[in-house]
Amino acid sequence: MLNPTEPILGFNTVRHYAMNTFSTLAIIWLPLIPIAIFFISHKYYQFTSPPPKGCRKLGLPHHKTNLHDEYDPKYSQGVPEKHTDPEDQPSWRIKALFAYPIKSCAGIELDTADVVPTGFTYDRQFCFAEYTTPKTSNNNRSEQAHWTARTLRDGSLCRMALIRPEIWVPDPTADDYSRELQEVRSQGVLVIHYPRVADGMLSLPVKLGMKLGLLSKELSFRVPFSPPQDGSSETTYPSTPVKIWKDTPLAHDYGCHLPPSLRRFLDPDRVRGPLTLFRVNPSHHREIFRNAPRKEHLGFQPVTGFADAYPIHLLSIASVQDIASKCKADIPELSIRRFRANIIVQGPGAYEEDHWKRVRIGNSGSGSGSGGVEVYTACRTIRCKLPNVDPDTGVRHPVEPDRSLKRWRRIDRGDLTNAALGMQVVPAVREFRVCVGDGIEVLETGEHCYIKMLKPGEKVEGV
Repeated sequence: MLNPTEPILGFNTVRHYAMNTFSTLAIIWLPLIPIAIFFISHKYYQFTSPPPKGCRKLGLPHHKTNLHDEYDPKYSQGVPEKHTDPEDQPSWRIKALFAYPIKSCAGIELDTADVVPTGFTYDRQFCFAEYTTPKTSNNNRSEQAHWTARTLRDGSLCRMALIRPEIWVPDPTADDYSRELQEVRSQGVLVIHYPRVADGMLSLPVKLGMKLGLLSKELSFRVPFSPPQDGSSETTYPSTPVKIWKDTPLAHDYGCHLPPSLRRFLDPDRVRGPLTLFRVNPSHHREIFRNAPRKEHLGFQPVTGFADAYPIHLLSIASVQDIASKCKADIPELSIRRFRANIIVQGPGAYEEDHWKRVRIGNSGSGSGSGGVEVYTACRTIRCKLPNVDPDTGVRHPVEPDRSLKRWRRIDRGDLTNAALGMQVVPAVREFRVCVGDGIEVLETGEHCYIKMLKPGEKVEGV
């Protein structure tokens, strides 16, 4: 007859043995984890590298922003244009400035921005592109594989919002500055940060290393802002056609700089074609027609780099607050940064910018000269689902604010299918400077009608 205590004693014996085994393994392996982390960080990943020589970082520090009070309800109420506030500033003025060096990636906030023919100097000068091979069919036999610009519109690439570029510009006052530095000869350096991905067999020590602060949560690499002018650029950065909308400009392929870990971050499921980074080729800018003023009027034909259609995007904070009030149940705080504008203005009431035709910027004398600079608000900005992506998390909301925009802002008779919010701007001069606090003065108002595509010499009836 069996002793009824034997099964219990057997269980306790097994448990005791297991605990001893686990303790033994822990004693053996725990000391090795820091060694594994050290090995991984040196062999497979890079530590934070020193700042580029002879340069300074452009833009506001991370802890500072001119949008710190963007949700304040005071901005929802328009104020008179010809008015000064208690601090003797114009009531209609620039609230914030942003440049987006890499299309669809994080922006850089500025206090001052230099404007060149393509827009802000450092805006949309780079883009990620995917090598796509068309499916074989009777209708597209002549179409060949090509590079296509990718953006946050592509639902599987929302992580692009978390790629954080930094612009480092040559600084003659820096202690280590020299004209012979590669960083200076390339007109600066773009340092690109992105979240570290822990996957595969080494995921556990990598995650532990980040948790303990032994590994940084971001990786980075750097590229020259402009290809070197020493004759080697076409070899290192070949000019390659890249399709953006209906244009196919030549651009410099910067793929030689992309680390494998960036690909793992952007495409963790390995479902996309090859990805690379392109730099605008200054010899192959895209000329703008559509609603833009013509060369015979300006003295030059407006151009852009990798922006969708126009050099500068302007947006009123009151307009965004009105849209935010309509989708508050889904998104309690709808940041204006979702709309990726270059110039954010305060003062006008919601949607007052819809009818602006010509505007003077800088009449406050704070940066552009006391006379200011004239710009044309060429057309309204036609919206897609891109603002559904939260710039802080890279997560796409399933419906908002796109649903509210389409319900309330399908107001442009040139495209009643899509919503409109903000204005596309074309400068009347090639180069100037804008600053936060610069005044906004409306010189001319009128009707707008968005034109989807217009070739040189082509006209649209009724516009």
